[in-house]
Amino acid sequence: MRKGAETRERILEIAEASVLAKGFGATSIEEVIAEAGITKSGFFYHFKDKNELARALMLRYVEENDRIFDDVFHRGRQLSDDPLQSFLITLKLLAELMGDLPNGHPGCLIATFTYQERLFDRSVRDIAAAAVRSWNGRFRDALNEIAAAYPARKGMDLDDVAIMFSCVIDGGIIMSRGLGDPRVLERQILAFRDVVKMLFAPAAPEIMLPPTAIAAE
Repeated sequence: MRKGAETRERILEIAEASVLAKGFGATSIEEVIAEAGITKSGFFYHFKDKNELARALMLRYVEENDRIFDDVFHRGRQLSDDPLQSFLITLKLLAELMGDLPNGHPGCLIATFTYQERLFDRSVRDIAAAAVRSWNGRFRDALNEIAAAYPARKGMDLDDVAIMFSCVIDGGIIMSRGLGDPRVLERQILAFRDVVKMLFAPAAPEIMLPPTAIAAE
């Protein structure tokens, strides 16, 4: 990595840690510059303003999450050709990955930005919204493949189940930090895994009571 690229990455690392710790509005260019050990002109060489920094942070965050999902979904498919088993393996791998983080998940940049969206322009919000739709679509595609082989229980909307997974991840991140328990996210992913198993488990046959039993009731 060239020196300029290294400096840019260092700025993004420092800025992301600060934003996740105290929010975008409370993160100043001056503190990022000081921690990175660069001049103000050095910062503006890479980012013309704070909005451009926000855009770069969001793109970087989305790219990293895409890479993680690509990896665990690919490994799940390699380990099983069955769509249900493959997805269950994927969820287990993701849970283990989150559980292996030494201090828990650092935080969701999209959630942080969502609550401070007036601090940057529409392009940053559009990147975040497109990423969430893409991830929901990925989860929905996996559920569609499963449903083609294992009909889902009646009354369950697979679109809602796909969105539920995104909510489980973000909610698990928030609960982990709020409770000071880094394992909460891992356990929530595994709980969602159990929900998927129940969703596609064969329904128990309906028990038909004999007429005499009905009369006795």
